[in-house]
Amino acid sequence: MTEPLVRIESVSKHFGIVQAVDQVSLQIDRGEFFALLGPSGCGKTTLMRLLAGFEAPDTGRIFIDGEDMKDVPPYRRPVNMMFQSYALFPHMSVARNIGFGLLQQGLPRAEIDTRVADLLRLVRLEGYGERRPDQLSGGQKQRVALARALAPRPKLLLLDEPLAALDRKLREETQFELMHVQRDLGIAFMVVTHDQDEAMAMAQRIALMRAGCIEQIGDARSIYEEPQTLFVAEFIGEINLFDANIVASDAGPRVIGVGPLQFSFAAPAGMPAGFAKVAVRPERMVMSHLRTACAAEGEGIIADHAWLGDISVWRVSMGDGRIVRVSRGNAEAGAVFSRGDRVFVGFDPASARVLAS
Repeated sequence: MTEPLVRIESVSKHFGIVQAVDQVSLQIDRGEFFALLGPSGCGKTTLMRLLAGFEAPDTGRIFIDGEDMKDVPPYRRPVNMMFQSYALFPHMSVARNIGFGLLQQGLPRAEIDTRVADLLRLVRLEGYGERRPDQLSGGQKQRVALARALAPRPKLLLLDEPLAALDRKLREETQFELMHVQRDLGIAFMVVTHDQDEAMAMAQRIALMRAGCIEQIGDARSIYEEPQTLFVAEFIGEINLFDANIVASDAGPRVIGVGPLQFSFAAPAGMPAGFAKVAVRPERMVMSHLRTACAAEGEGIIADHAWLGDISVWRVSMGDGRIVRVSRGNAEAGAVFSRGDRVFVGFDPASARVLAS
């Protein structure tokens, strides 16, 4: 079995009375695109700074390429970092910005020039070497900062909210550029972001953090389709949450709906008796003018409708006033629904996730 590039073992970090990172353990494989995702203040940036060596853990150990990083300063770690602000030198040309770290390392001028030219080709900025940062667009500055961070050939590149300053269209284009560069070089990337779309688009695996702890690690599909906690279900994408009780029966534990949607189905193995939440994605909901064939069904009135290009979203007001979200691809054929329509909404229990409340 291949040794992972990064091993973080039971790492904790406090700042005064604030516990920024709490007993975190994870691994990053060689050549992997990994994401730390979570809301502001969850500890993801602190964990990145611990990897970079800008902070020291209070407890636990960090290994990079098999070496314990205890007492190893940042400049001796096989790690580089691309900052959110890009931090380009305004008085230097693009080429000099990219080669600055190599010059500080004392590399021969010919080797620096060759490596800079290679990186300019890699980030698709051939011919831009003599320009200054103020002559570049936001996306071009981002690529210069990426090239500069890659110039020392780190084994791990840390990216702190790398796309936050870009508009939506450019951000989507740059996501694919980052993935292209990462695959071409085979270097492990770890991106820190609060943007779930960004993490799910780029990363092979995602660690979702909350209050200094990791809630779940997995690929985008497993985190979206199989959330392990209520926090994960609510943080990733849109979700409908229905109240339920798990009760004993002769046939085994059952999930019984509480509220406007009536349902009863077998509880997942290992779920304790008591109150629970049933999570269903809007695209998994069924909506009809007539009663559905779903095992879980309720009646409501369409309160709002939004046409978003690729999908339509409806907000259905149920009998107790709560809102159920339903979405459907606009390319799909089906009944037409309008605001004020009385409809039946439901779901197949196979599309639901039962979570302890």
